[in-house]
Formats: sequence, structure tokens, C-alpha cells
Amino acid sequence: MGKFAKWLGAGAGFTMGGPIGAILGFVVGSFIDGLSIEDLAEEQQEYQRNTQQQARRGRATSGDFEISLLILASIVIKADGKIDRRELDYVRMYFVKMYGKERANHAFKLFSGIMKKQISTRQVCLQIRQHMSHSTRLQLLHFLFGIAQADGQVIAPEEQEIRKIAGYLYINEYDYASIRAMFYDSSNSAYQMLEISKNATDDEVKKAYRKMAKKYHPDKLQGLGEEHMQGAQEKFQKIQAAYEKIKKERGMN
Repeated sequence: MGKFAKWLGAGAGFTMGGPIGAILGFVVGSFIDGLSIEDLAEEQQEYQRNTQQQARRGRATSGDFEISLLILASIVIKADGKIDRRELDYVRMYFVKMYGKERANHAFKLFSGIMKKQISTRQVCLQIRQHMSHSTRLQLLHFLFGIAQADGQVIAPEEQEIRKIAGYLYINEYDYASIRAMFYDSSNSAYQMLEISKNATDDEVKKAYRKMAKKYHPDKLQGLGEEHMQGAQEKFQKIQAAYEKIKKERGMN
């Protein structure tokens, strides 16, 4: 079994089964003749037997997050009926930044195959929702908006697809609007990030900031590994910047 198959088998957990596993089996089978999803599952089990830091059974691993990102990214990129090179480059750049060049190359090889596959958004999201925490699902949504904006703007078909994904992932309207506001520069964006209106009192602003800082704190994603801390830090910093902007506009201490 080659390096690519070993990377995939070692990194994933829950994504080896269900509808996501079926997608992986189709894609990997087209790369490596005779290799099945069962072969990859055996590779994963061997990896877990030989590592000292096993993921708890049923909990998402870094590899699960990686595969879920790739599949959801393919849905958003194809939402407008065309594939923009800038969006593909964003995915590659993001993965190189998170995982390093070698692992990112493996991921992008898988991504190229996923892009050719017809995917049921609902089925994939239901599987992700069962195994990923709320904080992890918010991080997925943040990444998807970043992809959509990579070509300069988030167009209507892309946002419609992201909103549909958010619904299937049980991300409520307040959380959705908060993350969406991080990618739109409007007079109301800072308030939307904190999930409050412009009519909020100064005390309500402070309370909202504390709540959102806790919700988006990078420690919420510690279970996925250090490679995901940078993406979580970006969200956290945007919340801090939104709070500072409101404080400055209001002359708050």
C-alpha cells in the first residue's frame, strides 16, 4: 500500500464509514486499482494500535476534519456551476499552512477526485453532525466562507449552499450570521459577530463579547491537534477586533 493510502488510513476515523466512506472508496479506488475502503480501514486500525495517542472511539480526529473540509469545500466551489482557480488555490494554501506540503499534497490529490464526484450534501452533513462538536462545526463553516470569498466575493449560489450546510449541521441562525459577518465589511458587521443589535447597551456589549470569546476560544478545538489552532485563532481575533471597534465607536472604557 502506497504512501497516499497510508496517509488516508492513518488519519481518518468516523469518515471511513457511512456516506463519506463511500465517497472515499470511490475516489481512492480510481487512484489505486484494487484498493477498497476496507483496506483503508485496516490501515487505520493498525495505526491506532501502534500509536500512543489514540482518538476516543467515535470522536472526530484531525483526519476526519480534514476529509470533511475537502468534501464540503467541493460542494461550495461547485455551487455556481464553475470551478474558480482562486478557490482551489485557497484550499491548497490553507492545507499547506495547516499540515505542511507533503500532507497537503496528499489532501489535494484526494480533493481532485472528490471534485469529480456527485455528493449528497444532506447525507454527508448528517454524518459529520453525529461525530463533531458544535465548535468544530463552526470552524468548518468559517473555512467554507473563506473559500467562497477567495475569488473576491461571496456570490448568492455559494452563500445558499453554505446556509444549507449550516442547517444540516445544526448551526443556528445567530451563529451563522456571526461567522458570515466575519467576511462582510458593513456598518453592522461588528454587532453581528457579537450576536447583538446596535441598540444593545454597553453592558450588553460587554456581556456579548465575553460569551462570544468563550464560544470561539481556540481551546475548543484542542482535540483536533495543534494544526487547527491557527484557524481557530483567526475567528477569536475577529471577535476581539469587533469588540474593540464597537468600544471605540461608543467611547467605552
